[in-house]
Amino acid sequence: MGRGRPRSSVDGLTVPERLVRAATELFAERGFDATSVQDVVEAAGVTKGAMYHYFASKEDLLFAIYAPVLAMQTARLEKVVSEPDAVERRLHDAAADVVTTSIENLAPSTVFFRSLHHLGEEQQRALRRDRRRYHEMFRGLIEDGQAAGIFRREVSADLSTQYFFGAVHHLPFWYRPDGRLEPREIGAEFADMLLAALRPGS
Repeated sequence: MGRGRPRSSVDGLTVPERLVRAATELFAERGFDATSVQDVVEAAGVTKGAMYHYFASKEDLLFAIYAPVLAMQTARLEKVVSEPDAVERRLHDAAADVVTTSIENLAPSTVFFRSLHHLGEEQQRALRRDRRRYHEMFRGLIEDGQAAGIFRREVSADLSTQYFFGAVHHLPFWYRPDGRLEPREIGAEFADMLLAALRPGS
């Protein structure tokens, strides 16, 4: 690649896409600290100049690995929340979806949670803000169900949300692609367990 603006795509992928994919694989395999910028650009098949055209640092690459996943999950949750279905159905859909999409994006999610502390303060604040908004929308579904008398009022909606997402964040420690259940089946079972814990009489 010569001087100036790098080619917009290589082998059907944009240069940023190649860099993010290479960084995801290397950070997962070696860890963030043990991976150099040179390692990333060599794996992506681009030059350092091309990388720095799009990303100012390894930390920017780390941010770019996870931010699109969270944005995608948030857009899907917004759609579920706005549906006219009963709140119990919407919460089940939301819970199943975040588990399924987390499994389908396990590599970027795992890399991110292992390396979050490497991000700059502003990037960490931005992601925490967006994650907090996601959790608040999810918690709102539980609160709506409690207000309607569908879910138990004595159960903390906030603790229920934190407990559920604690289980979601633990997925990388045990999920295996060759396991007995498909991602959507796991998502459905997680959602079933959450609703069972919230229903009166449980």
